[in-house]
Amino acid sequence: MKANVGNLDRALRIIAGAVLIALTLMQVIGPWGWLGIVAIATGVMRFCPAYPLLGISTCKVAAADEPPAA
Repeated sequence: MKANVGNLDRALRIIAGAVLIALTLMQVIGPWGWLGIVAIATGVMRFCPAYPLLGISTCKVAAADEPPAA
């Protein structure tokens, strides 16, 4: 798996996932809040399976074919 989740995206996913789980544990929202586990997992692994399907990458990784910027 090639990383496709950048640092800001990663932090937002982990925070949003933690908030969803906390709200679920406090019974503010329903059981759908457990989907926060997915957000945390994609943030920790730095890979989102939906991004390649949509042609998105928020990770700042230079392509191997491109010469370095001068």
